[in-house]
Amino acid sequence: MSDTNLATDRAARKTEPRPPTATGPSPLRRNIRNGTAAAGLLLSAAVGPFVDGATLWGLTPIVLYAALALLGMDIMVATVTAIVSALLILQPSPKGIGDLLGTSLADQVTMIGLVIMLGAGVGEVLRTTGVAATIVRGVMRLVGETNRTAVTFGVILSCLVLVASLGTLAGALAIAAPLLLPIVARLGFTRSATASMMFIGGCAGLALAPFAGSNVAIMDAAEVGYLKYLLYGAGPLAVLSVIAGLLITPWMQRRTENTGDDYEGEGFEEDRPGDRHSSRATAVFGIVLVASVVYAIISEAGTAFPLLALPAMGVAAGLAGGQTPTEVAKTMYAGAGRLVDVFLLFWLLAALFLAVDGLAPFQVILDTWGDSLGGLSPFVFALVIALLGWVGVPGATAAQVVLLDQVFGSLAGDVGVGVGAWVVVLLFASKADTYGPFPNANMVGSMGLARSTRLNNMILTGFLVLIPVCVMYAGILLVETL
Repeated sequence: MSDTNLATDRAARKTEPRPPTATGPSPLRRNIRNGTAAAGLLLSAAVGPFVDGATLWGLTPIVLYAALALLGMDIMVATVTAIVSALLILQPSPKGIGDLLGTSLADQVTMIGLVIMLGAGVGEVLRTTGVAATIVRGVMRLVGETNRTAVTFGVILSCLVLVASLGTLAGALAIAAPLLLPIVARLGFTRSATASMMFIGGCAGLALAPFAGSNVAIMDAAEVGYLKYLLYGAGPLAVLSVIAGLLITPWMQRRTENTGDDYEGEGFEEDRPGDRHSSRATAVFGIVLVASVVYAIISEAGTAFPLLALPAMGVAAGLAGGQTPTEVAKTMYAGAGRLVDVFLLFWLLAALFLAVDGLAPFQVILDTWGDSLGGLSPFVFALVIALLGWVGVPGATAAQVVLLDQVFGSLAGDVGVGVGAWVVVLLFASKADTYGPFPNANMVGSMGLARSTRLNNMILTGFLVLIPVCVMYAGILLVETL
């Protein structure tokens, strides 16, 4: 799935330019989609009365869910359809359904949805207090604004730091763009080169974000702390991205120079420095963020820790930025409120997985083919699951991580895939298609914010990052599965 990040992109609705409205699905595609849903539900209803205990029919809701999302059905509708399919096979009583939904509210999966909501609330506080803009200004002052190489590094680093701090790509880049475009335009960068810088830095920052929902999901699934997550997965990706960006941007600049792709005549407004409140809020936010990450590493805090850390960061930044406690609460509520649908999605996902667990199809697989799976190479198994996640498992990134782990996590352990390799598998599976092979919302969003219209150059940028990333992660997996 693409890192369009259902969660993170919606958090930036008020600041992100909206692309032209896309046309709806063709009647044939819509009919196929609806027919698939109906056929899946009819099959579930037909086999339900004959199912007793663990059964391979329990895979039906998962297969149906993947098929519907691949056919373009709204992920919320697809999730509800899959839950209905599972319930038709499981056939619980009304009380059992209520117990299932109640239990899922306290599930780890639902907690990830709550983390995403809180992250959006903190992002709104950082935007309104000027912390986000101050971060960008500080990075650009540090690297300098007169040399093209320094500015390339500065733009990539600014986008990386800002996205990592906010945990959202679209919202962070929407804040950074008005501050960065006058600088790159003054030095003669083309729109395509600028879009490449912002895209590469932003994607690297999203992988590093300590409390982003998809990253929390990876750490929870692999049962690792942030330090191990950085060591095996996000750290290598970020380092490689910065190095690649410093090579790709000059090449893209040479490719698009003198082709009418410059910023001439745009008339950018000069950036105005932030006030003392925003500077103070930035310092306080940085201190609380670093302290939270350090504490999480030392204490090996689990998925629940962001439920405390995120509100603490938002309140500290808001108060330091001159907001009253009431204003901080309203701001966080406004940001989080835009992602209520994401919280509901993860609650429903938790209910779906609990229902499927009741049917225990994966236990049947282990009992039937366990010996064969045990003979499969851990390296080959890890590669297959990573590629499956890249091209075949749809949904929001955090939801995709949860789905992959629920379906293949126990099998990975039986085959001999270690936690380091599993971090790589989940990170690659959830984020690789941000870079290709197909255009996606993150690409188009970065282009729009950079005022670029040349999608072919953005796709080239994605491939030029993706190819070395594939080689790097294949090497890490080989070492980790020996």
